[in-house]
Amino acid sequence: MSLPASGAARRALLLVDDDVLILGLLNRVLTLAGYEVRVATSGAMALELLASGARAPDLALLDVSMPGMSGLELAEQLQAHGAIAVMFLSAEDDQATVRAAIDGGAVGYLVKPIDITRIVPSVQAGLARADELRELRGSESRLTLALQQGREVGMAVGILMERNKTDRETAFRTLREHARSHQRKLNDVAGDVLQATEALNLIGGRAQK
Repeated sequence: MSLPASGAARRALLLVDDDVLILGLLNRVLTLAGYEVRVATSGAMALELLASGARAPDLALLDVSMPGMSGLELAEQLQAHGAIAVMFLSAEDDQATVRAAIDGGAVGYLVKPIDITRIVPSVQAGLARADELRELRGSESRLTLALQQGREVGMAVGILMERNKTDRETAFRTLREHARSHQRKLNDVAGDVLQATEALNLIGGRAQK
C-alpha cells in the first residue's frame, strides 16, 4: 500500500457510514496510510463532530444510503462548514445514483464492496481534485474582487472628470497622486470618492424636498 505524500500525511478525513464493518475497514486502512481520521455512523453524528469545533476535514467519505440523513443530504449540510469536498460510497453504481453524486459535488465515487487496494489511491485522487477546486474558487474570488475594484476606480475617475471638468488621464493621475501622497491604496481612495458622492447626493436630494 503506497503512503500519501508528506504533505498529505497530515490531512484530515471524515468517514461516515452506518455499516460499522466498512467504517472500521476504511478507518484502519486510511489511518495506517498516515491520515488523520474521524468516523461517524450517521449524518447527525458527523454534524455534531463538526459543531464541536473539530478541525474541518479536507475530504469527507460519505455513504449514499443511510437511515435518517442520506449521504447526499449530508453533503449539502457540509457546505455550511467551509465547502468540504466529498467522496461518495455506494453499493449502487446506476446512472441515477452516480448523477446525484456528481450533482452533490462529488470529487470521487467508490462502489461497494470496496477494493481495499483502491482506497488510498482513490482518496489521494479525491484530495488532489478537491485542491484544484479550492484553487479555482480562490482564483474566481480574486478575479471578482479585482473586477469590482476596477469598477470602483473607473467610477471615481468619472466623478472627478465631471467635477473638475478634466479628461480621464488627468482625473486618474489626480486620484493616483492623492493615494500615493497619503500612502493609501488606490482602491480605498476610489471608495472614499464614491461614498462622499453618495453622501452629497443624499443631502442634495433631501434639500430639494
